[in-house]
Amino acid sequence: MPEEMRARILTVIATIALASSGVACKKKVATAAPPAPRSHMETAAAPASAPHNSAASEPRQQQTAAAPRYPDSRTLGTIQELMSRIEDAYFDYDKHTIRPDAEKALKQDASTLAEIVRQYPDFHMTIEGHCDERGSEEYNMALGDARAKAVQEFLVTSGFPAAQLHIVSYGKDRPFCTEHNEECWQKNRRAHLVAMAQNTNSNTAR
Repeated sequence: MPEEMRARILTVIATIALASSGVACKKKVATAAPPAPRSHMETAAAPASAPHNSAASEPRQQQTAAAPRYPDSRTLGTIQELMSRIEDAYFDYDKHTIRPDAEKALKQDASTLAEIVRQYPDFHMTIEGHCDERGSEEYNMALGDARAKAVQEFLVTSGFPAAQLHIVSYGKDRPFCTEHNEECWQKNRRAHLVAMAQNTNSNTAR
């Protein structure tokens, strides 16, 4: 075979081989096509991360001021004025039953005072039980306690919070009158309402 003819045949074979390899590369590239881009609607529908709201995470009790548990000076003045209008409850000799005149004395301004006291859980009052000089020390301490309890129960039924009413008996140790007659003794057989001092260290009454 002449050299010229052989050269042409080799050229044709090389051209066919190159063309075949090019088609195969195109097929491989087509099968590895990148994913289609997301549409505008799909992007808008994607959830966005919500910004951190530090105020919402704070405890509710830190966001709102706590209600006062003890009255301010102005309210204390109102309380003292109301208490001064409530007369002492007086008792018969050797008795701790509340008399009608004592009920009337306790009811005077008592409902208004009870409404104020309920608003301040740290405000407390003491009911003092007193007796006249007759009888033993031990007996009068028990009688004074019974008189104070009788008034406490009466005030609770009138709307006072029981937890804010305390009792103490002084028996015959703190007489209001020191004369030795029935008129003076009647003044000593009594129950007296006083406000307790505030404990400034713990903001509670004592």
